[in-house]
Amino acid sequence: MGLDPIHVGTGGARLGRVDLSIVRDPVTQVPKIPGSSLAGVYRSYAALHWQEIGPQRQVGNQPKPYFPDCAGLGQPDAQGRGGHCGQPSCPICTVFGFASNRGGGFAGLAAFSDAHVLLFPVATREGPYWVTCPDALRQVGYDLKDELKDAFYCDGEKRPLNLGWISLEVSRHDELGNIKTVLRDYKLPGYIASRIGLLSDKLFSHVVNSNLEVRTSVSIDPSTGAAREGALFSYEALPRTTVLVWKVTCRNPKHFQIGSQNICVQVDGNKMDLPERVFEVAKKGHAYLKCLGIGGMGTRGMGRLWVLHSSAEAKRDTSKNVSSRAEVTAAPSGPASS
Repeated sequence: MGLDPIHVGTGGARLGRVDLSIVRDPVTQVPKIPGSSLAGVYRSYAALHWQEIGPQRQVGNQPKPYFPDCAGLGQPDAQGRGGHCGQPSCPICTVFGFASNRGGGFAGLAAFSDAHVLLFPVATREGPYWVTCPDALRQVGYDLKDELKDAFYCDGEKRPLNLGWISLEVSRHDELGNIKTVLRDYKLPGYIASRIGLLSDKLFSHVVNSNLEVRTSVSIDPSTGAAREGALFSYEALPRTTVLVWKVTCRNPKHFQIGSQNICVQVDGNKMDLPERVFEVAKKGHAYLKCLGIGGMGTRGMGRLWVLHSSAEAKRDTSKNVSSRAEVTAAPSGPASS
């Protein structure tokens, strides 16, 4: 769940929109956090964790810190400094992969999905509601049986209600109670769990994009104390308390080798020989997400995520053992799905 607004930008603008727009799903046009962004911050924060507990690590009798070497660019610079170590005993390079070198590269044992919006906060005249839709609920394994009309489904309201600037008829839905029960398993804060509403997929996209947070920044000329000409820009973000869900798929280390050597990572005193232990490495980044965040505008009060809940579901294959894990994150909290 987002403790702050979240800005993961596209690096450009959309016609008729703000100067710096955020990443959206190309089909639904609902904002999301790409899996590549999640993988990058997970890697960096896991490397920070291991650097704190093993600051004197050496590779080939040479100092080789986990951070920044194994967290950053894969190849060393012109002076031979930096770059991934690529060791089968490195928790960062084995879990997140490393760039190709003389011994070849490695894709990594953990794969990250995109983070999709599960619950989106919207202002109404009766206070905030957190809205979801059938497509979002499928991310946590819940399929609605009936098609939804152009209305706002919630409990406790009878008159038409505004969601931002859109006014909708209020209706009841037989499955809303079941939906709330399912979402409570994700350890949502009570103030969110008690104010959940339901929209159709069509309306959900419109409501989300109409209620994103938009901020304006300007560069100040220190010699005049006034705004610098041409330095005004605007940017959008997912509002705080947006709840997101994503999955981390972890492969079984027993089925992989690095440079003809078996993977031999130790995690909290145990050998990393199961998908669950691979996820233990990735989870080290959760505490850092809550403090350091993800995305841009981090110095402008944006980015922090709180992982409210994470769970594991083992999926077995005749050839490989794969453990799939899903997590929910949003402004003040972040659940997970399996």
